[in-house]
Amino acid sequence: MRAAGRDVIALSTGEPDFPTPRHVVEAAHRAALAGQTRYTATAGTPELRDVVAARAGVARGEVLISTGAKQVLANAMLATLDPGDEVIIPAPFWSSYVDIVTMAGGCAITVPCPMSAGFKLSPEALEQVISSKTRWLMLNSPSNPTGAVYSADELRALAEVLARYPHIWVISDEIYEHLNYVPVVSFRQAVPEMQGRTLIVNGVSKAWSMTGWRIGWGIGSKDLISAMTAVQGQVTSGSCSVSQAAALAALTEEDRHLQVRRAAFLARRDRLVDGLNRIVGIECPTPDGAFYVFPSIVGLMERGNFASDAAFCTWLLNEVGVAIVPGRAFGLDGHARISFAYSDDELAVGLARISGVVDRFC
Repeated sequence: MRAAGRDVIALSTGEPDFPTPRHVVEAAHRAALAGQTRYTATAGTPELRDVVAARAGVARGEVLISTGAKQVLANAMLATLDPGDEVIIPAPFWSSYVDIVTMAGGCAITVPCPMSAGFKLSPEALEQVISSKTRWLMLNSPSNPTGAVYSADELRALAEVLARYPHIWVISDEIYEHLNYVPVVSFRQAVPEMQGRTLIVNGVSKAWSMTGWRIGWGIGSKDLISAMTAVQGQVTSGSCSVSQAAALAALTEEDRHLQVRRAAFLARRDRLVDGLNRIVGIECPTPDGAFYVFPSIVGLMERGNFASDAAFCTWLLNEVGVAIVPGRAFGLDGHARISFAYSDDELAVGLARISGVVDRFC
């Protein structure tokens, strides 16, 4: 549409609008000039693995550096799933989760977690879907698309259920760890007794605005990391050497920008939530992390006689040039994901267009 000359405000992507910190770019430049342009070890450079390990309080052998957090997830599923094995995924979920499980021959068991439940999985709902074929529970906190954050008590309550099922492991996707507006606790910290059955997924993409550098990591038991490394060795080998040098700088040098950017996202969040809740037909809870809101648009769908959230989002794009993502893409109909990883001006224009066009329903 933009190529055709349309004025489109895209509030649909999960990518910070801030640049990669200058010191990170400069570190990559120095590494390239110094000849760090060859293959690295499949599991990552020792220097980067050591820094990740130190931050997590684990040994180097429990860390794998991959080409983004998505590859960590794919490595884990390909290394551990047999055909028909089940992975429990609370919905709404990041859209790639189900496809990664399916690609590895597994079966995704999605569990609806509505807005009334804070978009979070309860121990009761978890226990109802466990079977002898369950291999993993996949969590994401802070969440994409909802921004929901599990408290330490909520994580421990889920772990109490899993304690009765030792064949089930936990993947905790914590890529939005530093984009938090309430305290965030890692699953490993909340439930140390399950560290041997836990894989932490993280990376530099979101907090350090390094989406294109493609560096993520997994933290887990040595046996699991070894199996995942074997998979990665046949897919990509080691991650980009220069990107690993950049990630090392991100994790070891001054990080004041994290606080500055978190404050900017918080202000954007508050303005967007307030503006959306002023629109009749939208109910928008306040997210505790990440840079998304996931409002209910059921009222708008009813007012405008839309058959689905996807139909409304398509209409909004065509009518006023605002792109948002329907909730069904994340496994929960009747919602839409709106990203506030955009400038204040873009958010203001997008909000004004949404508000103005839905007034036609009255």
